[in-house]
Amino acid sequence: MKISIRILLLCCVFVGQTVFAGGDIEAGKSKSAACAACHGADGNSINPAWPKLAGQGAPYLYSQLAMFKDGTRQNALMNGQAAALSEQDMHDIAAYYASLTGSPSAANADLVAQGEAIYRGGIAKKEVAACMACHSPSGAGNPAAMFPKLSGQHAAYTAAQLKAYRDMERNYPEAQIMVKVAERLTDDEINAVAEYIAGLH
Repeated sequence: MKISIRILLLCCVFVGQTVFAGGDIEAGKSKSAACAACHGADGNSINPAWPKLAGQGAPYLYSQLAMFKDGTRQNALMNGQAAALSEQDMHDIAAYYASLTGSPSAANADLVAQGEAIYRGGIAKKEVAACMACHSPSGAGNPAAMFPKLSGQHAAYTAAQLKAYRDMERNYPEAQIMVKVAERLTDDEINAVAEYIAGLH
């Protein structure tokens, strides 16, 4: 079934908000020690294959940890890391990373113009909605709606996730908006928008 740009925009605007129990930042700092090996001591990973978590919305971080824990989202490393976490652990870790400041990434200047056009205007002929409709013009996301922050994220990681949505490797109920967007994007379009996002701050 095709989903129009208008429907996608409405989904982004009217998605229900969820109330999350508060996390303890200091407790989260202690509990995140193992996370630092991949995601960096300050939440800004060095390896472009691993996401930056600093400044990400706490509700989104919690939701992803919960899905890794129960196996809804599959990743061999993260499923193992999340398995032993309690509900409070996940809230604390999410609160800690949300409190940190994300670092900017460099973008490939040759792809920025194409990426910006997609991010800000979508691709009307393919019924691809503008990324900023859900993730905000600045890439800050919408924490209350659990739309993640994108600005400054490694281009390699963003591109890999878009391809995972497109190839049905991330195909759980919460991912359906992104599956419908990504399935209409070519590799070149994905790479361009990922580069633009990397430099967005």
